[in-house]
Amino acid sequence: MTQHASLTPERWAELDRDRQLLAIANEMNRASKLYGAADRQRLANAYERVLRLADLTAEVQPERSLRRELLRWRETAGALYLAPDADLHRALFRALLQLVPATARQLPFLLGR
Repeated sequence: MTQHASLTPERWAELDRDRQLLAIANEMNRASKLYGAADRQRLANAYERVLRLADLTAEVQPERSLRRELLRWRETAGALYLAPDADLHRALFRALLQLVPATARQLPFLLGR
């Protein structure tokens, strides 16, 4: 069971869109640090949390265009869960951060330029 398994859509919807996406970005940042051979299970757990939060965010997202883009993003995150790849992870992390201005402001701190 993942850390966010008991988080309900109603409770998640209490957070604004920016905080929801920042929470997903936080889990992606954690996963960034787990690409060592000894960390495979922890990496899988991090991706499970990423997927859970992406599902919750898409479920409660009233903005149709953002929901569509997030679901596309989530599909690639699912592929990363099945076959981790550091380069794809970095590209996917960047794409997530570029979804809204609040997360885009974090780009220089998390990924550089």
